Amino acid sequence: MSLPLSREEMLNTLLQSYSAYFDTERCEEEDWDVPLVARCNFYVHSEKYVLLKKAKLWSADCNEYVYLFSLPELTEERYRECEKFVYEKGMARIHPEPGHMYTYLTAVFLCDSCTPEARKALKRCRLYKSFRFSLYGWMDFHTVLLQAGSDLVDTNRSGRSNAKL
Repeated sequence: MSLPLSREEMLNTLLQSYSAYFDTERCEEEDWDVPLVARCNFYVHSEKYVLLKKAKLWSADCNEYVYLFSLPELTEERYRECEKFVYEKGMARIHPEPGHMYTYLTAVFLCDSCTPEARKALKRCRLYKSFRFSLYGWMDFHTVLLQAGSDLVDTNRSGRSNAKL
């Protein structure tokens, strides 16, 4: 039987898991009005060419930006603030151009307790944007909620793959 993990232990475990493939960094900036504690960035560039690199057939850039938030209680108002923060910061980092395939923006919330309204808002989050009818790729927004002392992981429909992590 495992003991319930605290928020700090969950954060350390997540950062250790993400560090295998992501560039991870802890955030210490107090300028933001949101409880951001860490960011993880993932970049992949693939391309196919014939004989020479100048004869490129195709290329694809795939990115994922994960924002980890830690707070004692997640309320709907606090959730909306963090969601807006991730969307604005993430969209500023996206450069839709030929070769851009997709970018995932992921908001992970570590909390001790969560209001039913916040849980409902998190599960109903459906932010998606295509760039030039998906010719220049798309953006999908994932949300994940981890509550200390519970094995339950809540996600929106897009974030289900993150629950496995």
